Amino acid sequence: MVLEVTNIDSLLKNAEPVIAHVLDRALAEKEISIGEAVSLYGARDVDFHLVGLVADELRRRRVGDIVTFVINRNVNFTNVCIKQCGFCAFSRDFREEEGYFLPTEEIVRRAKEARALGATEVCIQAGLPPDMEGSLYENICRAIKSEVPDIHIHGFSPEEVSYGAKQSGITVKEYLSRLKDAGVNTLPGTAAEILDQQIRDKISPGRISASDWVKVIKTAHNLGIRSTATMMFGHLETPEDRVRHIAKIREIQKETGGFTEFVPLNFIFNEAPMYRYDLHEGIRAGASANDVMLTHAIARIMLNNFINNIQMSWVKEGPRMAQVLLAWGANDFGGTLINESISTSAGAQWGQILQPGEIRRLISQIGRKPAQRTTTYKILKVYSSDSEDDELDRVDDVTRFGSYFELVKIDKFRYKNPRAA
Repeated sequence: MVLEVTNIDSLLKNAEPVIAHVLDRALAEKEISIGEAVSLYGARDVDFHLVGLVADELRRRRVGDIVTFVINRNVNFTNVCIKQCGFCAFSRDFREEEGYFLPTEEIVRRAKEARALGATEVCIQAGLPPDMEGSLYENICRAIKSEVPDIHIHGFSPEEVSYGAKQSGITVKEYLSRLKDAGVNTLPGTAAEILDQQIRDKISPGRISASDWVKVIKTAHNLGIRSTATMMFGHLETPEDRVRHIAKIREIQKETGGFTEFVPLNFIFNEAPMYRYDLHEGIRAGASANDVMLTHAIARIMLNNFINNIQMSWVKEGPRMAQVLLAWGANDFGGTLINESISTSAGAQWGQILQPGEIRRLISQIGRKPAQRTTTYKILKVYSSDSEDDELDRVDDVTRFGSYFELVKIDKFRYKNPRAA
């Protein structure tokens, strides 16, 4: 429950001195240090709620009472991957019978269908298939743009960019330039997990290094390709690890100004191999509700002067917790998704799709104003109580879009190993 107050200052006078000092500095819009931010994770009782109240006040000053969302569609075009990350239940290597690979024409069909239903964005991400041609991502983008020229392609994580460059035998900068020419508009800032190499070596050995993730992101920003930024928490990391990660994002933003939003992502443990098989001492089953609230609030407090938008993940937390997080510094509801495979395969209870009408209802219930945005946060429409439904709201049977668990069983999309005889 969030405290109802009219005067935060009066409550701060009775708060624990260290917490009060940090929150006073935050309200003065000073830059919060790593040590100061870590201390906020120790807030308890009334002090705990004060952290949320200050984050909410900073959110109100920065972006007002509008809560944004994007009408988009995810296309996770293959689950075949050469990496074996401990947190990932989505990927299949080329030997497994549940491997799938959507042909380019099916990816384009999904993008066209989404655009016809009002989507402004298609998000393209997938596994890293063996023997992948370096031109695959470019070819997908050119095919989409030839059929749906006005859709925004939010595509390819730094991991995928690095892999594509390697498969093409060219530099990351050259590869990003090719992707931009092919139609990529922005990058998803996923594959960040925690930007601490020792932790990455445990949860995702062999995956893109922390330093290479930063290199790809900075290169993209310098080429005019903006991106999101993410953090996966609730597994092996400490509060200090989280804060250092957020501070790294802040430093990149000071240098490039290329991040559109920051998205904390709670670890979905249910089907994650490193949790199911207890691969690491101290592995946790995701973050608690209070921990999730504090993490979103601390992200707002640390990033408020540099990144306007804090997005919560309704896929990870569910719609009700998403509403709560809108009072803890978040101002963005994410996207409609239409198809969601990665969190769903890991055991997330929520996913697949939230229609715009449901998102609007959830936002309006807490007294905020829903608005549709573009990927880069241009407001397209602010809704009123008498606004008409969006096209996607008129779809009565959302099962028509299929699901991950159906997709892995469809023979015509079965992955065919190029190495097989």
